[in-house]
Amino acid sequence: MTTLRHWWKHTAGWVADLADDDAGDVPGWVLVTLMTAGLVVVIWAVAGPALSELFQQAIERVSGL
Repeated sequence: MTTLRHWWKHTAGWVADLADDDAGDVPGWVLVTLMTAGLVVVIWAVAGPALSELFQQAIERVSGL
């Protein structure tokens, strides 16, 4: 019985430590996601017209217009 009790305390402590470690990580992932989305918007705004023109030129070359 002592071994089972020791195992249960050890497992419960490990699960509690695991839950504590992940709890502080969520705001970091949210920040990384928002920053990535912001970078995509900025890059798209700057490079969008140039990429659109490049695509248009490629289509014109392929279609022969």
